Amino acid sequence: MAGSTSVTLNDLLPTIVQEAMFVANERSIMRGLVKNYTLAPTQGKTISVPIYPVQTAAALTEGNEFDNTAVSTDVATFDVGQVGLRTLVTDLALNASASNVVADLGRLFGEAIAKKIDQDLMGKFASFTTNVVGSSSTTITPALVMQGITKLKNSGVPTDGLVAVLHPSVAYDLKAALTTGGNTNAYGAGAIGDVANEAMRMGYVGQLFGVPVFESSNAPLIAGGAAGDYAGGIFHRDALGFGL
Repeated sequence: MAGSTSVTLNDLLPTIVQEAMFVANERSIMRGLVKNYTLAPTQGKTISVPIYPVQTAAALTEGNEFDNTAVSTDVATFDVGQVGLRTLVTDLALNASASNVVADLGRLFGEAIAKKIDQDLMGKFASFTTNVVGSSSTTITPALVMQGITKLKNSGVPTDGLVAVLHPSVAYDLKAALTTGGNTNAYGAGAIGDVANEAMRMGYVGQLFGVPVFESSNAPLIAGGAAGDYAGGIFHRDALGFGL
């Protein structure tokens, strides 16, 4: 069977790859929300990230010498894998198509790679087990969001860099709670006027309690949950890593 090869389409391959990588970088939500690591040549297939413990400073008496503090680090190691896809472009398809096949393939492949990146990173939400709010049967509310943020703050996580990622179906429940009037309870339904107006006007919750809120259909279902029970995460960018 005859088909296009790297010899016959050698001038198109870099364009397809460049377009795919550009689209993947632009379409991936999670890549911009986590810690990014650049892989150097010959670095190997693993990335080791040191984890430093929280240190405590003490008052010093003038003239006394400080004792040395032993800093013992832990390490997080993750393996580097490959993501790709393949297609066959015939000369007939290339010449007869009314659109730019090269650009179309690059965009199509880039969107697929971006989706895979987001699915893999959002799949790590299941590992967030220390600070958990709600359950698979709990409907999200502004109070639950604030509770999750507070748990992180109580653990010393910096506010700068916190983000929330929700499935659109879960975000719908949050918007419904925000835009329901007649409730004056703190963090209750209809209690947050400006955010409610923004949700009704723009269709999304841009920021809640100082934390940006993102929506993605790539958020996974909760293991063992019913249909429509999606996992979400409120996390600091240093909680997850992405290497390229």
